[in-house]
Formats: sequence, C-alpha cells, structure tokens
Amino acid sequence: MDDTHLIELLDTLAEAELTLALAESLTGGALCARLVDVPKASRVLRGGVCTYATPLKATLLGVDSTLLAEKGPVDAEVARQMAQGARRLMGAKLALSTTGVAGPGPAEGHEAGTVHIALAWSKGVVHRELHLTGDRAHIRSGTVNAALELLKETLESGGILDSH
Repeated sequence: MDDTHLIELLDTLAEAELTLALAESLTGGALCARLVDVPKASRVLRGGVCTYATPLKATLLGVDSTLLAEKGPVDAEVARQMAQGARRLMGAKLALSTTGVAGPGPAEGHEAGTVHIALAWSKGVVHRELHLTGDRAHIRSGTVNAALELLKETLESGGILDSH
C-alpha cells in the first residue's frame, strides 16, 4: 500500500474515532513501522507488540498456551487470539496480528510464506491465510501489505463501522 492510500486509510479510521493496536510475529515490528512512516499515524495507532518468541504470545497477548503447544505459532486461531489480545492489552477498538514463516526455509512444519493475519474488533475477528513466495524480505513486506489491505477491505465492507 502506497503512502497516499495509507494516509486515506488512517484518515478513515480517525474520522470514525477508531484506534488500532498491533500484534506482530514474523513482521517483527515492520507493520508498526510502516504505519508510523506516514504523518499523523498517532491519531489512530495505540501501539504494537512484537511477540517473536512463541511463549510471549501466551504471556503478553493471552494466546492459549495449550493451543500454542498443540498447533504452534503458525495457525489461524493463534492469529485471531493475538489480535484479540493486542486489542485488550492496548485498549484499542481494532487490532491487527501477523504470524507465520518468513523463511528462508520451513519452520514449525510449515513452508516459508505460510502466513496468518487477523483483524479483531468488538463484534468479531476476520482471518486470512496467505501463501507468499519470494525471499524473507518479500514475505515480510507482503505480509505487511496484506494486513493493511485486510483492514481496508474490512472497513469498506461496513462491518466495523456498522458495529462501532
């Protein structure tokens, strides 16, 4: 997402008085950095937490430790719980999460490029599974873009604004 579209997205959130929190794993703070690259992100962005180590997903975000033990961090429900946990932790109306395998090779039984992103708000959580290709940097940047697109598409669908 280019700066112009990102500014428009942040303007939409600000006009609706929606705040945003982030829970990142494979993106390692890149999603948060991408948002603060543009002016006035502080109107919307509450903050982000990088839970790169699997145990931190449980201790900081409240992801079910049994789920993590059984499925590992690369899982749809883990992404959902990460987003819900970030929303609670930071008192935000919305939260995005990223978890997956950036590569270069497989990890946790998943191929590089297997990614789960989620967006949580008061009335629900949406999830998207991605299968990205390319090197580590491309997978990480693709994940950032996909998370922002998920936010944009969900806002445009009316589900968030209708429940706000």
